[in-house]
Amino acid sequence: MSGIIGKKVGMTSIFTEDGVNLPCTVIEAGPNVVTKVNAVESDGYNSVQLAFGEKKEKNSSAGMLGHFKKAKTTPKRFLKEFKGFGEELELGAEVNVEIFQEGDIVNVTGKSKGKGFQGVMKSHGFHGVGDRTHGQHNRDRAPGSIGAASYPAKVVKGIKMAGQDGGTQVKIKNLEVLKVYADKNLLVVNGAIPGHKGSFVIVEK
Repeated sequence: MSGIIGKKVGMTSIFTEDGVNLPCTVIEAGPNVVTKVNAVESDGYNSVQLAFGEKKEKNSSAGMLGHFKKAKTTPKRFLKEFKGFGEELELGAEVNVEIFQEGDIVNVTGKSKGKGFQGVMKSHGFHGVGDRTHGQHNRDRAPGSIGAASYPAKVVKGIKMAGQDGGTQVKIKNLEVLKVYADKNLLVVNGAIPGHKGSFVIVEK
């Protein structure tokens, strides 16, 4: 499955020829640099490693500096392997937004916005406990019972409780490519994608 590494620019909306207003997301997709080519003979499978986003040399390890030097490129922030590129790519080659066309269906993977420590009402949609009157104090947003006291006398795994919300990898499937701006390395897809503005995302066909 071929794809590209990009960066979320933000959201906007466009009108179709029928006058329908579609919410969409703008992605700065590449250009990516091929930093490694895996072959069946040497690695056991075929894939290419793409890199995107500039990084200072002082923030890169010596091993990674040597890795990027082989590809004759500067240090990069984000690396990802892709399988399924139809054409053979050489070390140091560039992959840009032109691999996509308007009307393509893509999957976008990114890290969702972190919400911090949240209670059960926000995290899981609980409705709260009891009435709002008749002596009820400080228990409106409580989760209620989390298990039986006698048997099994423990909290079973997977019970919905308060905790860290967001900040996890999320994949949004079957988004349509609405516009491709090759001169600006921009990709416009229908709908929302995970992550904050400026976060790295992976766009796969």
